[in-house]
Amino acid sequence: MVLDKLPKHNTGAIVTEVNEFVFDDAAIVACLLRQWDVSAGMIGTAVGDDERGHALATRLKGWGVQGRVRFTTEYKTPLEVNVSDRKGARTYFWQRTPEILGTLDTADLSLIRGAKILYADWYDGDHVLRAMDEANRLNVPVFINLEHGHREPEVLKQYSRRATFCQAVTDAAQIGGKRALIGTARKLLRSGIQTAIITLAKGGCLVAQGDQIIRVFTPQVKAVDACGAGATFSAGFIYGCLKGWHVESSARFATAAASLKVTRPGLQMFPLEEILSLAAHLKVEHWAFKNNRFEIVERILDLPRQVAAQGQRAQLRILRELRIPRKSDSRTVNHPAEKAKQKLV
Repeated sequence: MVLDKLPKHNTGAIVTEVNEFVFDDAAIVACLLRQWDVSAGMIGTAVGDDERGHALATRLKGWGVQGRVRFTTEYKTPLEVNVSDRKGARTYFWQRTPEILGTLDTADLSLIRGAKILYADWYDGDHVLRAMDEANRLNVPVFINLEHGHREPEVLKQYSRRATFCQAVTDAAQIGGKRALIGTARKLLRSGIQTAIITLAKGGCLVAQGDQIIRVFTPQVKAVDACGAGATFSAGFIYGCLKGWHVESSARFATAAASLKVTRPGLQMFPLEEILSLAAHLKVEHWAFKNNRFEIVERILDLPRQVAAQGQRAQLRILRELRIPRKSDSRTVNHPAEKAKQKLV
């Protein structure tokens, strides 16, 4: 539900828009990848043998999300209610019980066989470890969304040794600025994570893979609904990995997709061309991790040729559709390239 402003306690507010979709981050990732024409499946909890549960199964089948939906008479299909205001802030209420999560322990894991990547959420607890272990056995890369779970040493240890990719936030409220971002990145790298991904809401992200460390900044957008932004980022990064993209291209695409998502309610994703066009114009820094500290070695102000070409083609297509004449090339000004700077942070 979208409101102009969250109400004070014991008062009410007018709801301006309502969207209904299959929730939890893993479900969002699967559904978004299907919108980008990627084969995806979902191993989930059982849902209630009720109208809402059967409607969910029908929706997933219609979208082409693979996997068998199981029904139970032990409980009703759980609900999650998210309330977002016009500033992009959100408050959520969800039904998550040990009884519901326990059905993951008997879920069919056969979808993992032959998969290219497995996504899982840490807040599902020990119930996802069986699937992660199966993926490890089959040499399927694991993408774990750890969120703020890294603050607990045992949780970090438990998941980092099973994961190939780890996405985390600075804390539960995603605040703390650059210092928190660097501290979280350092912690994940020390834990042995191969690809550490730290998101900072409107502050962008940092991705560290081997000796490649990329800092991507978000564009200025008008946030309407931040619900699902983190999962959208995950889906975007996974999309880039499945396409065989370089780390920077995957981080750009993920940041652009999440940035566009917050500009409208719901999870109807923007076209690939529009995401690529925005990704091409994002500010990027290349960092290095040396002597237990991060060093900015290069700021990229010019666009990568391939990404820039994709963005330019998308822009020209939009101009043609709107019948807007192109600006004369005579106005083009060539600016001297800015030299790379080094800065310790």
